Amino acid sequence: MIYETPQDWTDAPAKRVTFFGMSGLGKTRLAQMLRDAGGWFHYSVDYRIGTAYMGEHIADNLKKQAMQVPFLADLLRTDSIYIGSNITFDNLAPLSTFLGKPGDPARGGLPFAEYARRQALHRRAEVNALLDTPAFIDRARDIYGYANFACDTGGSICEVVDPNDPGDEVLTTLSRCTLPVWIEGDENHTETIKARFAKAPKPMYYRPEFLATLWRDYAGDEPEETVDPDAFARHSYAAVIDARQPRYAAMAANWGVTLRAEDAATARDASDVTAMVAEAIGKLRRRT
Repeated sequence: MIYETPQDWTDAPAKRVTFFGMSGLGKTRLAQMLRDAGGWFHYSVDYRIGTAYMGEHIADNLKKQAMQVPFLADLLRTDSIYIGSNITFDNLAPLSTFLGKPGDPARGGLPFAEYARRQALHRRAEVNALLDTPAFIDRARDIYGYANFACDTGGSICEVVDPNDPGDEVLTTLSRCTLPVWIEGDENHTETIKARFAKAPKPMYYRPEFLATLWRDYAGDEPEETVDPDAFARHSYAAVIDARQPRYAAMAANWGVTLRAEDAATARDASDVTAMVAEAIGKLRRRT
């Protein structure tokens, strides 16, 4: 780790941290808290994915939909209108909408082959965005004068890395320039997030082999165009969350430290966040 002791972290003139864990447990909140205090650069991996790597794909999908409307199609053909996504740190809906869900097109579903293609695009984009972290650390320092850096990852980071491989490119890159911190939720957090998703299922990324298994087990021999996209999303989300927990734990055990979500939720300002990270480093050292 780049900070061996709590004092190393506390005294560091440049504090660099990567928050990871399940969606909804406060990664972005902590990163924003640091940014709002001044002197910190907030690097949102999901925003980077949606702008630098998936922006054209998202825009092309919007144009494809618009071309089905004769009035808009004529305007697009003559370059009379511009269509693009307005993705922001706080609104990543264009990225989620592009990912979509497989199943019945009448209920907003995608053919499974197209869905899998978009999943592959997302995987490549997420890996690239994570590997961009060192460049953004330099950019934050050289352009904006920020020595401190918070990398705010998406919940699917554990799907694009192998936490048990000491040579994993993404985790090696992140751990060389930042301190990975797992925001660990307990069983109550997990059930709350599952219940929230069940009410409003949203698109998400899956490891290819896991997605294939989920789809086969759920759809079986049923024609894909008859599958309810939301029902599949609800079914798969619970399985994915359960499968992700041990992967997050392995990431923390092999590459970083752990901060409990219930403790993170009590943070009031940047000083609380940095103190909690120092404490997490101390707990790791006491265990080892």
